[in-house]
This record gives sequence, structure tokens and C-alpha cells, in this order.
Amino acid sequence: MRRTRSTRSRSTVLTAGAAALLAALGLVSPPAAGAATASTPDAFTETAQQQIAALQAVKTGRSAAESKVDSKLLVAEKGVAKQLTALQSGAAVSSAGTVLVDIRASKVTPDLIGSLTKAGAGIRAVSDRYGSVRAEVPLNQVTAIAARGDVRRVEQADQAMTARELATPATTPAKTETKQQKADRIAGELRQAVAAKSQRSAAAAATLTSEGDRAHNADLARQQFGVTGVGVKACALSDGVDSLAASQAKGELPPNVDVIAGQEGEGDEGTAMLEIIHDLAPNAALGFASAFNSDASFADNIRKLRFESHCDVIVDDVIYFKESPFQDWIIAQAVNDVTADGALYFSSAGNEGNVADGTAGHWEGDFVDSGKSVGKFAGVAHNFAGAAGNQIYEPVSDASSAGVPVTLHWSDPIGHSANDYDLYLLNAAGAVVSFSQNVQDGTQDPYEILQTPLFGGTGLRLAVVKFSGQNRYLSLSALRGRFKDSADGLKAYNTPGVTVGHSAARDAFSVAAAPAAKAFGRALEPGDPANPAGPYPGAFSSTTKAERFTSDGPRRVFYEADGTPITPGNVSSTGGEVRNKPEITAADGVQTSVTGFNPFFGTSAAAPHAAAIASLVLSGNPGLPPSEVREALINTAIDIETPGRDNFTGAGVILADKVLAYTGASPQPLAVAKQPTVTPADGGSALDPGDTAKVTLPVTNEGDGTAVSTSVVLSSPTPGVTVAPRSKSYGTISPGQTGVNDFTITVPATQQLGAPVVLNARVTFAGAHSPTTTSFSLPVGTPSPVAQDFAYAGAPVAIPDNSPVGASVSIPVTGVGRASKVTFSVDGTTCSTDPTSTTVGLNHSYVGDLVGTLTAPSGAKATVFQRNGGSGKNLCQVVFADNAAAAFSTVTSANAPFTGSWRPTQALTGGLTGAAVDGTWTFGVVDAAGGDAGSIRSVALHINGFVQPPAAGAPSNVRGYTNNGPVHPL
Repeated sequence: MRRTRSTRSRSTVLTAGAAALLAALGLVSPPAAGAATASTPDAFTETAQQQIAALQAVKTGRSAAESKVDSKLLVAEKGVAKQLTALQSGAAVSSAGTVLVDIRASKVTPDLIGSLTKAGAGIRAVSDRYGSVRAEVPLNQVTAIAARGDVRRVEQADQAMTARELATPATTPAKTETKQQKADRIAGELRQAVAAKSQRSAAAAATLTSEGDRAHNADLARQQFGVTGVGVKACALSDGVDSLAASQAKGELPPNVDVIAGQEGEGDEGTAMLEIIHDLAPNAALGFASAFNSDASFADNIRKLRFESHCDVIVDDVIYFKESPFQDWIIAQAVNDVTADGALYFSSAGNEGNVADGTAGHWEGDFVDSGKSVGKFAGVAHNFAGAAGNQIYEPVSDASSAGVPVTLHWSDPIGHSANDYDLYLLNAAGAVVSFSQNVQDGTQDPYEILQTPLFGGTGLRLAVVKFSGQNRYLSLSALRGRFKDSADGLKAYNTPGVTVGHSAARDAFSVAAAPAAKAFGRALEPGDPANPAGPYPGAFSSTTKAERFTSDGPRRVFYEADGTPITPGNVSSTGGEVRNKPEITAADGVQTSVTGFNPFFGTSAAAPHAAAIASLVLSGNPGLPPSEVREALINTAIDIETPGRDNFTGAGVILADKVLAYTGASPQPLAVAKQPTVTPADGGSALDPGDTAKVTLPVTNEGDGTAVSTSVVLSSPTPGVTVAPRSKSYGTISPGQTGVNDFTITVPATQQLGAPVVLNARVTFAGAHSPTTTSFSLPVGTPSPVAQDFAYAGAPVAIPDNSPVGASVSIPVTGVGRASKVTFSVDGTTCSTDPTSTTVGLNHSYVGDLVGTLTAPSGAKATVFQRNGGSGKNLCQVVFADNAAAAFSTVTSANAPFTGSWRPTQALTGGLTGAAVDGTWTFGVVDAAGGDAGSIRSVALHINGFVQPPAAGAPSNVRGYTNNGPVHPL
């Protein structure tokens, strides 16, 4: 998500206006007498004084609307930076003159979205819950957007990063793949995996296993306790799962990973995290959602994984820069919501370094007045030296200065800061090169952010200025940078506590990293000590060393999530609550099958190892309270580094066998009813009104333990339906085995044709997962062999690029009643891979960006396709049918243009046919990635009803009709 955009040239009008503004304020004249002429530890240079005064002039001269605009955006819009030596606005402006922003509103309404679209904005993410819209907007429209009464603030888009530690330092230009190159690589890996799978037996299929499985004794724990993750759903949030299909084809991941539609993301860190979880807890169900669409979307997805996808264990490896160290913000609040509901939440502690290893770039403490006024209007600089002297700068290490996000937070409540602090970055010559100086006058966040130059610099230094207000406790972090004594005599000041945000939520587990196998392959900075190696093929022990980059705690917090002070009246270094973070340490530096993640270093790799061990605990102890899981993980951790609990490894490194020995664990059975077979007594092929039928109901034990005393109670809520006998014993069912019994059902003669009979199968057995209940819907009536066709007959509808708004078309359906079968086609007359073709059913230059959804009149939804097909172009004469031989999820760009018959992502018949199907259906398409375009042109529904008894004197057959030439299902 950390994107770099070229800064466009400002117009002559803006530059001239900026020059006039500065001249009018007397800010292009020589500096005032007595101003410093060179950079000294306790003074600003003449140049810096002029620059800061000019920036303050913009700040003090803001209109009401401009006061709601991010300071960097405003300076860029006015062109002020062009008039000031060495200064960059810090606004990421595209070559098209647009900026990515987060619009914080009182409420997201259709009027707001429509207004943004009219202003030329591209909508990227929308959160109704948090009143937040991420959009790409023209820079010259920012102030107009802020002028709306329902807009609280327009900010540069809050950026994020994962906690993966890269083998290549940030000073080395990255070799980035183009979208097409990535698609070609992933498609090649998928084809290779499919070909290899077809050429070997299942027994010969070799998969990669994380060395963390061995180092954490998870392999021994599974063998000793017989638990594998059964009955637990573990879900991850990260950047994306681009290579999910390839990992599944290789056998590295199971076929049924639950990815929230439209939240597949971009990148592969999520795929690598899922592989780690699967290695340690191979029978846990898996899920995923992206954390990278926006900060509010991340918070929404945390909640969705728990409350919609029913995840028991959730893990992420992401930090958003705006996350407050001093109060739980929206992401931490989402974590609080899911942990209060019983979920276990694990998050990377971060790779921002620690004081013990001298790798950090973090200082926090009370503001100290240096007595040095700043600029022309107001402000005094902070003194980092405190009682030891007077130093208004914090020096940044030259070797860790490239593209570093630097955040400043202070101890005011979120959304209610009336104390105004600003942040400046200066070079060795004393000139300001970057800044952040937003207004805080009572309704804003206590937060400023800037970024160091892309390729770093020599002698960079930070200054914090209190523009107005009271003294507050400050937190200054150079994320992945380092504070280090400078060549010209500045002393670096570092304090512990760089772990911030949702990983520091009270009930979250913040996870540090220790290498499982080989040492991290490069020095963090030239001259650093060697990085530690791990114990593989042995297990972690008291001699284990943490990664030198792992972040330290603790975390001081001043406010509850709702803004209530924890220590009213004291928001200084003696107030608030101190949270012991991180809590535990787990493995990194492990292998996965994912390109670029072998080995996989960073607390990004550590957190899923811890989550997987927790999944084993829950698998062997269903319903174990989260407090007892926490107690077990912390009390059994092997103490490493400093004796006793320390602030960068927590209680120590966890071992799965010790944790399970502490909690106790036993293999649990999980007996589940499967799809029944129905045999009518009259020998007919269908279950009709008035029929009596045999129902053969299989029950499979999907668990680790033997299901004993297994029985089934079969009932029906459908009026008039009888079931005999009501219950039957299935006896003992071994793991992986299936038991079968027969029941008899009678359907009343009054049962409406097409209205299904619902059966509820409640399976009881000796085990903590008992009982399990499964519902089955049995169609009543003879399915019609004739499909009625209903086509979209309107004009093509453009699909907006990279927008959750998407595009949709309506398909009216009449005269069917109940449906026995639904298929869906994307039609067309002539198929090609020309992305501008007007003769295909859906033209698009990158089908792998698309998520297609079909919605029935009842409101029921089914995902038809979900980010499949890579860079392949166009869908044409393709039928999505539940009985198709192959799933559309297996296609690659080589299959384009996509034609033929394919299984949809979710079944169409059943989920969409629970009620009468007459009414308006909707087919919607969302483009979930940037850079490509297309349109919905020709689509159709094909619906089979039920054979109606012929009326007296009427023919018994019904002929369907065809509109707009749709493709008939195969």
C-alpha cells in the first residue's frame, strides 16, 4: 500500500499565486536579524525559519473548508512548495493530477458518492460503519470536496505496511513486476502445479512445510495429542492471495479457503500466511480478507471474518500509520469487538526495531519547551535532550533513511485534539525537506505524518514544534528507520515502545519474531552484528535469540476506545495504562511455496505460527475460554533473551507441546450429516406431493477422534411432512469414515409444487462438538427439462475501474414460479480477446480483476466468479452451471476468451431458489484492482421450473422463449 507517485508540475497560476501570498506576508525577504545562519543543535537556520514561516502562513490563512484539508494536500494545491528551497509538498500527486485521499464524513450517502463521482473521483473503498470513503480525486477538487457540510476531513490516504522483512534493503531500487508480468508468472505456476499433480500419485505429492512446525514442536504435539485443527476456523488478513489457486493446486492449501468476495486483495503475503497456518494446523478451516483497501475497510473486514465468516482465530500482519499509540482507534476497536465475542486475535508486533539491539527509531516522552521560537507566527520547538541540554533535532541514520514514514502522535483523544503540534524534516544544511502541519483546534486527530526522501539522505533530522496549546506526551516513530548519532554532533534519543495500534489492543496477542532456521540474510545496517540463526531441525529453547528487527514495547495508553481518560487530568509520562506488549514470540525465516516468500522473514511470519498453535489448542479443547488460552501461551513460553519477561520477546517463545500439555487436549470427533439420497416408493424419479420416500442419510466423522454413541434425529419444519423413525443410532464412526441409515418421509398431497421439503438432521455423539445440525432442501416435483431464458436487453454498462461501486444490470423473470435449476450465461455473438470488442458478452482487459454476483428477487446472493482468469480478456458464450465438470476458479489467461461451461464459485441452484424466482434479478460486477476497463453487454438467466400437471383439454408441454440470443446451457 505504500505507493510512490510522481509529482506533477504545478500550474503557472498556482505558482504565481503562491509567490504573491509569500511576498504579501513578507516571507521572501531576508531572514530576521539574529536568525541562525547554520544548523546547530539548539537552533533553526535562516532557511528553515523562512520555510516554516511560509508554511505557517498557509496554515494561519486557511479558509473554513481548507482547515479540513490535509496540510500537504493544501500546500500542493497552492503550489507553495515550489517557492521554498529543497521543500517537497509530500503530497503524492499522479501524472494525471489526482491524489488518493480518505474522506471522513458524518455519513456515507448516495449523494456524497454521486458528488465525488461528478467531481471526477474514482471510488476505491467505502465503509458505512466508519463514515469513510477512499477515493482518487483531482487535486484541484480537494477543497471543494472538503467544503461539503457532511465532510469532516480530507486526508492523504492512510498508508499501511506489512511486517515482512525484505531481503533487499530499502535503499536498493526494487525490481517490481508489472501487472501483466505477475499474471503471467502466477498463471505459469498454476499450469505447472496442475501438470505435476496429474503426473504423480497422491502418496508421492511432496509439499513444503514451514520449519516453524518443527521448531515449535507442533509436529510432536499433533502426534502426541492427536489434534489437527479440526473444528476450528483460522483466518488471516494481509495484502492479498494472488497465488491461492496455485498453492491449492500444489497441495499446499486445501481447496475450500473462504475468501470474502471482493476482498481478495493484491499481493501474496496472505497466501504465505495461510500456508503456515495449514502446515501447523492442517485440518483447521481457513479464511481470508484483505487489509489493504483502506484503514476503515480493514476494520470492517476484521468484523466480517468473525461475525459473517465465523472465524475462531484471526491473525494479521499489517499496521496503518494513523493508528494511535495512545487510544484504540477503529482497527483496534474492531479487534476489541471480535475478542469480546470470543475470537482469539493475533497480530505482528512489527519490524520497527528495539532499543536492546539498537535498531529502533522511536522516542516518546513529555514535551519539553526548548525556548526556541519557530517561524513568523507561533510555535516553539521540543527539546529532545531534556534536562541533559538543549537539542531540538532527532537525527535519522543515513543508512536507514530511505522512504521512511515518520509519525507523530500526542496524548489528546482521537477526534478531539485542541493542542496543535507540527512535524518537520530537515537536511544537514538545515533546510526543511518535508513537513506535516495539520490544524488541531478541538475536532481533529492528534497526528502528523511525513515521509523521508525516496532514496534517503545524509544528515536528515526531525523537529517537533508545538504550534499552540498545552504540553502533551509525544510519540515520534521512524517506521523501519533508526535514530542514530549524527556526524555533526547530534545525539540520538531512543526509548522503548514502538509497538503501536491494534496489536497493542488489550486482548490481542502481539507477536515478536525469532528465526526458526537460517539467519536473516543481510545486515540491517552496515556494521551491525550478525543476525541470529534458529534451531531447526531442533526446537526452540532458552538459548533462542530474537530477530534484531523485532519491535519492542511496552505500550502506554491514555484513553479508552471511546475517548474516556484512563487517568483523568494526567496525560503525561506518569499517567495512563501500560500494556505489556508484545506477549509472545514465534518463528520466522521459514519456507513456503509462494514466490518471494521462501524464506519468509518478519513478524508477518511469526504471527500465523502463533495463531496456528492456538488453533491446535482450541481443536483439542473446544470452547476453552480465551483467558485460559492466554494463560497457557504465556505461562508455558520459554524465556529467552533478558531473564524474565522483557519488552521485545514478551514471556518468550511458545512451544505447541508445552501449551497443549498445560491445557490438556484430546482428539475430538466431528460427526456431520451429508447430502441424503431420496428414493420415492412409487419408483418415480422425483419426490412429488403425496409421495412416501426412503431417505438415505450418510453421516461422516470429519474429526480427529472416534465418534461413539452417534445418533441422528431427523425432523422437518415443513407443514404436513412426517419422518419415521424420528431418530436412529449410527453407533461408532471412526475418523474419516461414514455411517448410513434409512428414514422414511411422507409429503402431504397439498405440498405446493416446487416448494421444497426441508429436513433438519441433528447428529449427537460423545464429544465437545456435539451436536451438529445440518439442513437439507429436497425439491418437490418433477424438474422441467425445458429452460426458460431471460436476457438482459439494455445498453452496455461500463464497469468502473477499481471501485466497490461496480456495475449492474437487471434481468426480469416472469412465469416460472419455483425453480428446479438455475444457470447463468455471459453471451455474445463473436468471441475474441480484443478488450474493446462489442460482440462479446462481457469485455474487459483483465478478467482476473472482476467479481461477479447474481442476486435473486428474494435477496439471496451467489458469487459467480471471483478474481479468476488473470490477465485473460473477455467472457463470451460461457455458461455457469452447477453441474459443469470444471470450476471457473481453475482458469488461467491461456483460456481466454473464456467460453464453454464452468462451475460458479457458489452454487446457483439451491441458494437462489429457496423462494419463487419471479421478479427482478440483478447481475453485478465489481472491478477490484486498478488499471483496466470493460463493460457488461449481454447476459442471461436460464431457469428450469417444474412440470405442471396438464389442465383438462390443455397441452402438457411448455415451450420456453428466447430473447437477445442467449447461450443455452449445456
